[in-house]
Amino acid sequence: MTSSVTLPAAFSLRSFEDNSRLRLFSGSANIPLAQEVARYLGMDLGPMVRKRFADGEIYIQIQESIRGCDVYLTQPTCCPVNDHLMELLIMIDACRRASARQITAVLPYYGYARADRKTAGRESITAKLVANLITEAGADRILAMDLHSAQIQGYFDIPFDHVYGSPVLLDYLLSKNLSDIVVVSPDVGGVARARAFAKKLNDAPLAIIDKRRQAHNVAEVMNLIGDVAGKTAVLVDDMIDTAGTICEGARLLRKEGARQVYACATHAVFSPPAIERLSAGLFEEVIVTNTLPMDEDRQFRQLTVLTVANLLGETIWRIHEDSSVSSMFR
Repeated sequence: MTSSVTLPAAFSLRSFEDNSRLRLFSGSANIPLAQEVARYLGMDLGPMVRKRFADGEIYIQIQESIRGCDVYLTQPTCCPVNDHLMELLIMIDACRRASARQITAVLPYYGYARADRKTAGRESITAKLVANLITEAGADRILAMDLHSAQIQGYFDIPFDHVYGSPVLLDYLLSKNLSDIVVVSPDVGGVARARAFAKKLNDAPLAIIDKRRQAHNVAEVMNLIGDVAGKTAVLVDDMIDTAGTICEGARLLRKEGARQVYACATHAVFSPPAIERLSAGLFEEVIVTNTLPMDEDRQFRQLTVLTVANLLGETIWRIHEDSSVSSMFR
């Protein structure tokens, strides 16, 4: 694995003068990322008791006064999704009952996002259900990164800030000085994401993989729209789960004559057998961010992990100061 803690050039560590009303807390899902965000802001994570009863029930207690404070709770709802989601709801409730002025749920990864509409009869739209749960628990605002579908913002009736991991990924790719780049969308649904990525990558050309999915987590690649022969292909997606889609895409790109294949994604979900697939030699490099915890058993030689801590930290500070967030990405 090639590990990196590269910060985008647009941001730098700095000292914040007035953070007396700002409080940061973290759930158990990704404490290292929350600690990095706190360091960027020149703060410590707030003290909190977090434990489980014998039957698995979660107990949370905030151990400092947060009355009248703006509280930010960092918790990606990753595996085990239900446990981390419930922990987030309990943290929100604890802060509400402790008289926090405003509670912002910071979701580097939004679980249950893939069921964002009805594609058949008699099924749940879980992305909306989770939005309802978080709002009813008492969150006043949401900060999320790279939603699987941007329409999820509309499921909330509270302010929602949606930021992207692409500045971090782009900064790293540009530093590699790759030649003859073509950005590839692994499916038709990701074309808008890939097009925006290509525009910022020196207006690189775009290719699209036409894929038909036979079942959940099973992908079948059909054909390629665009030219990748002799070029460096960069596959771009919001997440890598079992890696079936992106690996089938890489095989097609190799078959069509791509000289090199890179994979870029914000969220490294890496459900089995993703590690085996990604480390099988299809990619020169698999580039992800640390929105999800990256334990040793999830790492491999071709993997590069970039931090989004400074991006989240800067966003938190701008929300706290009531300044523009969108201006960071212009």
